[in-house]
Parts: sequence; C-alpha cells; structure tokens
Amino acid sequence: MNNTVDKTVTVEQLKAIETISDVPDDQLQWFLDASTIQEAKAGERVFEAGETMDRTFVILEGRFRICMMQGGKIREVADFGPGTITGYLPFSRGKKTIGYGECTEDMVALVCHMQNMREGIQKHYELTEALVHIMTTRVREFTAIQQQNEKMMALGKLSAGLAHELNNPAAAIVRNTSSLKEQLKQLPELFKEIAAIKMDMREIKPVKQYITEVVQRPEKPSLSMMQRADLEDELMDWLEDHEITDYSMAETLADMGFSIEDLEKLRGMIAVDCIAPILAWINNNLITGKLVDDIQEAARRISELVGSVKTFTHMDRDADKQPIDIHAGIQNTLKMLDYKLKKGNITLKEDFAADLPKIKVMPGEMNQVWTNLIDNAVDAMEISGSGTLRISTRRDGDFVQVLIVDDGPGIPEEIKPRIFDPFFTTKEMGKGTGMGLDVVSRIIRQHNGTIKVKSKPGETEFEVCLPLNN
Repeated sequence: MNNTVDKTVTVEQLKAIETISDVPDDQLQWFLDASTIQEAKAGERVFEAGETMDRTFVILEGRFRICMMQGGKIREVADFGPGTITGYLPFSRGKKTIGYGECTEDMVALVCHMQNMREGIQKHYELTEALVHIMTTRVREFTAIQQQNEKMMALGKLSAGLAHELNNPAAAIVRNTSSLKEQLKQLPELFKEIAAIKMDMREIKPVKQYITEVVQRPEKPSLSMMQRADLEDELMDWLEDHEITDYSMAETLADMGFSIEDLEKLRGMIAVDCIAPILAWINNNLITGKLVDDIQEAARRISELVGSVKTFTHMDRDADKQPIDIHAGIQNTLKMLDYKLKKGNITLKEDFAADLPKIKVMPGEMNQVWTNLIDNAVDAMEISGSGTLRISTRRDGDFVQVLIVDDGPGIPEEIKPRIFDPFFTTKEMGKGTGMGLDVVSRIIRQHNGTIKVKSKPGETEFEVCLPLNN
C-alpha cells in the first residue's frame, strides 16, 4: 500500500469515528498532519505476514482483511471496514503482523508511522487514551472469538467421541431387544411342548438345581477360538444324536459353560422323550437371560457416559472454586476422550498418588486444562499411528504435581518458547486456533499454579503444579 493520493481529510471526518469522537480537535489535527493518505486496490497486499507492525491505519473507504496460512490453507482472522483504526497502537505488545493484510475492496486509509505516533503519545493524552481503548477492545474481542472457536473445536472433538461411544451401547440395545422379541415369540410353542411332558415336582426340582449349578459356576473354562469351535461341534453331534437340530443351541450351551458330561448327566435325570423340549426350554431361557443382561449392561454404559458428561461439565455446580479430587477430573476427561485414545492406538498408563488431598479449584476450568493437554498429546502421537500416554500425580511440598507425558516426536526447540502464546498453533486448519495452551496457561495462573514443558524426540512432558492451600 504505497500509493499516496491527494485528498483532503478534515477533523470533522475523524470526529465522526465513534472511538475517537471525544478527542480534542487540536490533537486530531496533529494526527492528520502526522499522517499520509494512501490507497490500495482490491486484491492488493497492505502488508505481509511477519512484517514489523510500524503503522497505524484509519480506514476511510473500502475494506481489508488479515489472513493466516494454517495447514496449507488460508484462514481469515479479522476484517476491517470504514471507520476502523488498526495496526500499531500505543503500548501494544504486538511487534510483528500475525498474517498478511489484503484489500477486499478498493481502500483509502489515513496512515501514521510509528515514529510519529510515539511523539503523539508523549504530547497528546486524550488521543493516546482513545487509541489504547481501541487496542484493549481489539484484544478482548479477538481473544473472545478465538476462545469461542477453541471451545467449539474441543466440543466437536468430544461430541464426536461421545456420539461414537453412545452409539455402540444404543445399537446393542436395539439389536438385543429385536432378538428378545424373537425369543418371546417362541414361548407359546415351547409352553405346549413342556406342558405335554409328564414329570412330577420330585423330578423337576433336581433338574432345575443342576441347570442353575452349571450356569452359575464361578469359573468357566477359558477356551481359544479353536477349542470353542471343537466344543460346539461336539455339542452339536450330541444334540443330533438326540434328534435336536437347533444348531444355535450348541453355541448357547457353549456360552453358558455346558460340556458333554453335563448333558449326559442331565439326560440321566429325565426320560429320553423329555430331553428335546427341556433343552429347548433351557436354551430359550438362557438366551433371554443373556439378552436382558446385555441390554442392562448397554443401558448402564449409557448412564455412565451421561454421568461422565454431567461431571465433566459440572452442570449442577456453581462456577466458584470447589474442593475436588484431582483424579476425578482427569479420569472423567479420559472417559470423554476414550474414543480418541482407541482410534489413535494409544496405550494409557496411570500412576496416581493415593494420598493426595482434595484441592480447591474451578472444576469446569480445570477440565479444560486436562482436555487440552491430553488432546494435544494424542494429536502429537497420531503421526506414528500409536503411542503411550503416561499420566502421574504426586504431592510436591505444598503443591499437587500432575505430569502428562507422550512419546510423540517432541516440540522443536525453535517454537518451544512460543507454544503458550495466543493464536500460535502448528495444527492444520480446523484442528486448532492457537488458543488451547494460552487458555491452559491462563487458567493455571488463575489458580496460582505453574505449568512447565520439557521436550525431546520421543518424550514431551507437561508439568502442572497446583497449590494445596489455594
């Protein structure tokens, strides 16, 4: 943006900009005198990424945007229109541009270089105050947007994993209820067959007791796939010898721990013509019981996941600090990220100190810390297709120490000093906003704690220390 144009801008035009409308006229006139009027065409670069931030822009006409390259793709991070003041502002910590500026509409702007602005800072209090307010508002709004993006990305990751985890037990319930209906349909016919058997109670009682004994054996033999297949073949041969052709019965009996010896003992307890209907009745009851158990387990799993979500979000608690078991938060976070651990073929190793006292923290915010650190560790190991995540806790004087260690490729030395900076990220577009570790650092400072990182190829360690007496 180098084209200087001859155009008159008045103090009244500047006063029409709300953010500097209360600045005295003489100070606005100084700003006009210290600036030049420049224009740029649509598509033209106003500045490049990484340039020194040395100019203040007041956009009079047109628009421009700031874009960053992330994961090989362009990501727009800000858009400025008429009346916007941006670029170098007093006391800003920003030294370099985070991306490149590109005109989206033909633009005319008032441009004041940093050297002149520094003179104005010394001489013109109200103008400086107004520009500082613009800067703090810009940082606050930009940070809020990026934090919201970070939360939405984290929510997307958690919801994807949660949906997968909920889908499995939900599908099991649907599948098993359908099978249960089929079993119940067989009951009328089985009842007729059982009713036709002439057995008195003295014969029925030992049969019932023996079946219960077999089903409830505490230790069922552990069989390989080959051994199980052989057992099913043997059971099927026995059933065929007794004119029973229900091939699924062999599988059910094998599941419940029946052997040929068990069937022979059972046959010796009842008449030959009773064995088929009794085994059919037994088979139906065993399948029905197993389906009910599977449905109960699936429902328990769904209830457990919902409970984990509730605990994770602390939806039933105040936002104030609460005395909590630090392990509960970490373990709930691991439950929420369990799908991602499985998908990444990650082995989890936990070493939690048993004697840690409760510490006073904001539970929801601490869950953000564990989510970001664990999620980043899993992402780092994703490259190699597997890995080991180690999480340990211990008491260190008046602090609780939490170590989260992964065996990924490590953090390059040249970027290690920047990983806690706002908006810095090495992830592809759509996977991160660069606010995750900044949020982590802010939350830990808010709890009067510290976070440190050590990294080398094959081992990256994040150490979080939180005070016991917070």
